[in-house]
Amino acid sequence: MAPDIDSPKNDPRDGGLRWSGRISLTPRILAVNVFALALLAGGFFYLDSYRTRIVDARLEQSARELKLLAIGLETAPAEQHNALIAAYARQTRDRVRRYGPDGRLIADSFAMDAPRYRLRLPSEEGWRRHAARFLDKAVDRVVFADRPPNFEEPAVDRADAWPEVLLARKTGQPQATNRYAPDRTFMISAATGMKDGGSLLATENARDITRTVRAERLRLGIVIAAAVLASILLSLFLARTIVQPLQRLARAAVRVRLGRAREVTVPRLPERRDEIGMLARALSDMSHALRQRIDATDAFAADVSHELKNPIASLRSALDAMERIDKPELRDQLMAIAQDDVRRLDRLVTDIAEASRIDAQLSRTRFEPIDLGLLIERMVVAREARGVPRGVRLAFARPRKDVAVVLGEEQRLLRVLDNLIDNAISFSPDGGLVQIVATVADHEVLVSVEDEGPGVPESQREHVFRRFHSVRPETESFGKHSGLGLAIARSIVEGHQGKISIADREDNQRGACFMLRLPMGVERDPGIVSE
Repeated sequence: MAPDIDSPKNDPRDGGLRWSGRISLTPRILAVNVFALALLAGGFFYLDSYRTRIVDARLEQSARELKLLAIGLETAPAEQHNALIAAYARQTRDRVRRYGPDGRLIADSFAMDAPRYRLRLPSEEGWRRHAARFLDKAVDRVVFADRPPNFEEPAVDRADAWPEVLLARKTGQPQATNRYAPDRTFMISAATGMKDGGSLLATENARDITRTVRAERLRLGIVIAAAVLASILLSLFLARTIVQPLQRLARAAVRVRLGRAREVTVPRLPERRDEIGMLARALSDMSHALRQRIDATDAFAADVSHELKNPIASLRSALDAMERIDKPELRDQLMAIAQDDVRRLDRLVTDIAEASRIDAQLSRTRFEPIDLGLLIERMVVAREARGVPRGVRLAFARPRKDVAVVLGEEQRLLRVLDNLIDNAISFSPDGGLVQIVATVADHEVLVSVEDEGPGVPESQREHVFRRFHSVRPETESFGKHSGLGLAIARSIVEGHQGKISIADREDNQRGACFMLRLPMGVERDPGIVSE
């Protein structure tokens, strides 16, 4: 058994979906939407930049404020130094240390007043703090953040135990740096030299920076989580509205291809007005047209079998009788019947082959501009030159040159016009007039063929275009026509996007009027004049 879906070639216009085309639509929709949200998660990189800017601003602020304290100490009396250091520490919540020229600690704000901060050990905190630190580490790894060194109090508190103090003495400029406290909060330290050779050091446990960054991260995480949830739900909804109808259409198409059910209903999805609905209705119409084509093919095969049986039976009877008859005149009559049946079979086979090839050949034919006026004129001249039977006259009102132009295949259109004119001549009385008119209206070329025959009853005007439907004049011998001429003509006209029909004559006279409508190949002035 063939696979459900078999395509030997890829459409070059498929957008190059060589690998993603192997994945179902639902995960592809989810992947696309979640990927877009992953870009939103890049906000964590912004958080790292945001944290860095806060820390840098705090370092700059600490260095600047400590420099101001140093200036104040240098201008104030010695007995006020400790009071200034204590007041500064209370305002900034820093720990301020003063070192003498020899590097010894000579003043400490924690000794003068209550400590303004206390370093917290992770073992002293609850699980929420542990979870927060775990997230801090995870985000730092994701954004490749620089990790500052750990903060540790020196065993011997001297100036040379602090790198920033040594650097401030060396450069003569205030220096600031940041480190991680044991609980991963920031320790901001600033150092500056003094004129007496001593130095100042201020340290601060900036827990507010960590709280601010974590709060921003929480808000961003909530936004991303809500966006992810909404995106997944919307993606599933979108996949449901797209994938499920496509699956229904695919299953129906497979049933149509397998042909296991005579009537396969392809859902038309009338409530949808989008591309899926258009596809559903197109597939439904296509399957309906396919069923009609199959029915027409089956009916055509049955009609062919029926039409071939009559001449074959007649031919067989004539041949069988010839074996039992000795009289020459009777054998000659039977031979004439057999030859007539052979000619009838030849016409039937030829017309059947023509009728079965029309659609396929027209689909491959390259249409070219054809001037129908010139084509009809040549036909009329050729027929008059050969002689029209029973004195029937032909009249053609030729339009202006290059006006009645259509796109088509000349030999096929010639076959249509020849069938219509031949049909009109057959039904015309002796000496009758067949009028052929070509006009242009509403960007269509109209060709009418009128005769003075008995006409076609309105109830039979569609039947005459059916295959093997033959109504011939009484004077015409049986079997001269296959009954496929008008059916072939309609197939050719419809292959040229045109229409053929039968109407009453405009002058209300007796006779039939065959109307042929074909779209114009070149738009011109629709005015028609006879030459």
